Amino acid sequence: MKKVLTIAGSDSSGGAGIQADLKTMLANGVYGMSAITALTAQNTTGVRMVQEATPGFLAAELDAIFEDIRPDAVKIGMVSSADLIRVIAGKLRAYRAEHIVLDPVMVATSGASLLAASASQALLTELFPLAEVVTPNIPELAALTDMTIDSRDAMVQAARKLCQTSGVSVLAKGGHFGEDASDLLVMASGGEEWFAASRIDNPNTHGTGCTLSSAIASNLAKGYDLKTSVGRAKSYLTGALLTGLDLGAGSGPLSHGWNLQGGFCSD
Repeated sequence: MKKVLTIAGSDSSGGAGIQADLKTMLANGVYGMSAITALTAQNTTGVRMVQEATPGFLAAELDAIFEDIRPDAVKIGMVSSADLIRVIAGKLRAYRAEHIVLDPVMVATSGASLLAASASQALLTELFPLAEVVTPNIPELAALTDMTIDSRDAMVQAARKLCQTSGVSVLAKGGHFGEDASDLLVMASGGEEWFAASRIDNPNTHGTGCTLSSAIASNLAKGYDLKTSVGRAKSYLTGALLTGLDLGAGSGPLSHGWNLQGGFCSD
């Protein structure tokens, strides 16, 4: 069985973060491991308190994983400080980690900032160069490119700009546009691919970003190329939303009808 590491925050309600990642990995047939960047006290209505891991503790988590069960892919989610970002980047370089999927959790669906201003530059300089693909939502894409994204054409231009300036493949998530939930993959190697999806009338959508990026990492670990991995992950997420339509808050995510409601996970 292939192994995938998620580096992210813990969501006590189980809908996003580490919990959503591990459930998604299990559903996609890989062995999930975690390095927790922060503990949160939260439920489906919001985050009440955040306790960051210390840089030393996060470093010890990563050493413990790589020295025993080396992951075949890595997903990075919420990391809110520059110090933690530098620890992650240093360890991933030292262990020569492969198939890194970076979900740049910067802006919540509500519009609230989830990343300290001092950490934004560290994200770009330390983690972007290590990633095989980054998966920003529309507010994050706007923040990363300093562009106003108010149309599908602007989304395309911003994704191309981020890919060109960073040298990293970009999966721009279009869920913030009203007509559908189609995503655009702009590949650093050249080429673009749209992944069309209809908007699903499901209120339990927080945590979809975590789920999608974890599913991409799972498929990369299993040997699929990037375009195929994104397509499989997109299909998995769509199925999860469809089968979870009748679930109430408090259920956990997965293909068997996971409720994807949760806290800080940009969708």
